[in-house]
Amino acid sequence: MATTNEVDSTYEQFVDHVKRLHYVSDAGGVLQWDQQVMMPEGGTPARAKQSSALSTLHHDLLTDDELSEWLDELEAAELDPEQEAVVREVRRDHERAVRVPSDLVERISEASSNALPVWEQAKAEDDFDHYADTLEEMVELRREYAEAIDPDRDPYEVLFEEYEPYLGIDTAEEVLTQLRDELVPLIDDIDDSDVTLADPFSGTYDDDVQHELVEEALDVLGYDWDHGRLDTAPHPFSTGTQFDARVTTRFKPDDPMDAVGSTIHEFGHATYTLGLPREDYGTPLGDNRDLTVHESQSRFWENHVGRTRPFWDLFTDTANEHLGTDASPREFYEAANTVHPDNLIRVEADELTYHMHIVLRFEIERDLIRGDLEVAEVPQVWNDKMEEYLGVRPDTDAEGCLQDIHWTNGAIGYFPTYSLGSVLAAQLDHHLREDVGDVDSLVREGDFDPVHDWLTENVHRHGARYETDDLVKEATGESFTADYFLSYADEKYRDLYDC
Repeated sequence: MATTNEVDSTYEQFVDHVKRLHYVSDAGGVLQWDQQVMMPEGGTPARAKQSSALSTLHHDLLTDDELSEWLDELEAAELDPEQEAVVREVRRDHERAVRVPSDLVERISEASSNALPVWEQAKAEDDFDHYADTLEEMVELRREYAEAIDPDRDPYEVLFEEYEPYLGIDTAEEVLTQLRDELVPLIDDIDDSDVTLADPFSGTYDDDVQHELVEEALDVLGYDWDHGRLDTAPHPFSTGTQFDARVTTRFKPDDPMDAVGSTIHEFGHATYTLGLPREDYGTPLGDNRDLTVHESQSRFWENHVGRTRPFWDLFTDTANEHLGTDASPREFYEAANTVHPDNLIRVEADELTYHMHIVLRFEIERDLIRGDLEVAEVPQVWNDKMEEYLGVRPDTDAEGCLQDIHWTNGAIGYFPTYSLGSVLAAQLDHHLREDVGDVDSLVREGDFDPVHDWLTENVHRHGARYETDDLVKEATGESFTADYFLSYADEKYRDLYDC
């Protein structure tokens, strides 16, 4: 039996190694941010090699024999709950990684970097054939990756666990089925409603004007500019650490509400990242609790703050000043919540139809990985499902199967977490309001500190100490459930559309 001093020494060496792992991963994240935001177009060949080298180094550190020995020693020792959590999380990552050959990690990273300009060109030129071989390569690489981890399990389930390791694919499928079954009738009722919500926008709005507007929104919400920045990217995203959490957005000339929504969404991701404990940076205690929880934070701020009437009571004068509009808070509120079943683009989708976009992508990527769908069939199947679920058919693949970056990045298994996060956001919102009180008044007055404080206390500060459902129980006193989201959506939109 190891002495306390021996355990402490082993744990210290172990944590130093784990921190190096995180630092390498975070450096790779900066390179990816740069490639999407600032890197000159011709930099791809070198960036692919750089990213590949970092991915390989990270993999080598994660599969190191000494790390395995430390894990074995620590699992046999008496540890405090936080140490046990660190060991648990590293063990999970280690066990998956040791089964994946280094050359496969290198090939996946290099293929992803090389895929980005191919996808960008295919999307710009509406040419799926230009992208098909690249997607085929990525699907094959991810199948190979899943098979290396566990050849006896459903490969899509293995990939899903990269992004949500604890809720389980059965929970994801159950929630997505529940959303599809209950939201489609609501969307149909809205489509049949005689109510037309306000649209206060006309003409076009310069990027500079919209940039100033969303900067103001970030100011109002409390974005920490000393530890972040705002840029534009073809596909908005957020990345970083608790010391440097960056957001990106994009601008549609005729729809400034799109930029406001996407910026607030990415702010939610960033404020979660910035709320992680700084003293634990480099360990799972200072890392996020995977993508369901991460997405819950972005969806909370986008939907349960940015799409509310109290927010527009607060922000209407600012919006009118920048956009030259003369809209009322009610008109902005209606514009922020208009349901568009005929919208083709996921990131522009309203709060309800959004989930049909997720169901569609989930079904396609699952069937691709399982070998039930050929890459060449993707455009046709995509269009058929859009017509089935939302009654609209894309005219171009740029508006269809080429619109998202996830498959290009190799992020197959990611999409379900968007809906899982939306569901969790509503559950958190319900309990926040029970604990804090009149949240609407706080939002209306621009006093977001109690909201930030509640989320930090109940979600952010825990890092990855708890498994997903345990974190949900810690924050809300109950298990993960879709009930709050479905009740919230039904009440809100039936009131808006009088249906």
